[in-house]
Amino acid sequence: MQFNLIGPFEIITDDGREYAPNAPKIGQMLALLALKPRETVATDVLIRELWGQDPPRSALRTLQTHVYHARKMLADENVTAPDRNLLVTRAPGYEVRVNDDEVDVSSFERFIRRAQWEFTEGAFERAGEHLRRALELWRGPVLSNVPIGPVLAGRIARVEELRIRALELRVETENRLGRQRELLPDLRTLVSEYPLHEWFHGQLIWALHQSGRRGEALQAYRNLYRILKKELGLEPSPDLRRLQAEILNAAGGDAPVLLRREDRQERSRPAPLWAAEVAS
Repeated sequence: MQFNLIGPFEIITDDGREYAPNAPKIGQMLALLALKPRETVATDVLIRELWGQDPPRSALRTLQTHVYHARKMLADENVTAPDRNLLVTRAPGYEVRVNDDEVDVSSFERFIRRAQWEFTEGAFERAGEHLRRALELWRGPVLSNVPIGPVLAGRIARVEELRIRALELRVETENRLGRQRELLPDLRTLVSEYPLHEWFHGQLIWALHQSGRRGEALQAYRNLYRILKKELGLEPSPDLRRLQAEILNAAGGDAPVLLRREDRQERSRPAPLWAAEVAS
């Protein structure tokens, strides 16, 4: 059995069928429980998710009714083996008894943690493989077919931040492996998807410069400058201004200055946002 929360919420049954709950609040409740597999979610947290800060007086009774119907639905649809109790009552609330590897978000987090550890150990190829497996799980916005309340909103934001961390780490891993040219199409996609993410812009500018495309690198810098000025009233960071100056000062007309020494590369390329967490 598999709970897929990244993209549309769906449950893959033990016999391979795809199933999605039709009742919105039941789907919402199961999704919240599945984000914390084998952990109890308190009834007050579930009530806050389903009805916000002003729940009806009947909220607890209605929640219990939703649990009853969810259990019946799971049984009627043969979502799991008859002898497996999936949705259980455990004070002070409920839990979904599935393993971490049966929930895509849990697998996603595990792959990213492993990739980050491999990266710090200098095992860049292995880090890249874990990141590939993590990012393959991304089927679109988290829980895109489920109503989102205040609790889910916070937990979805965390998963989306983890995706950004994975994308940053993938870019840095490919850079360490000397694959700047191969990264260019992905970097162009990333700056389009995250137009205010300055580090992605910096990586695109740097990769273009390293690939001998100085004019395009300067155009990418101008694009970033225009976006930041228009949207935030800001200028690019000092690191990116120094990179622009280095590109402008590159010797030999349009030929790039190849930064072959590792220390020069690290100084020229903006540090990833996750690096501070690894260092701490």
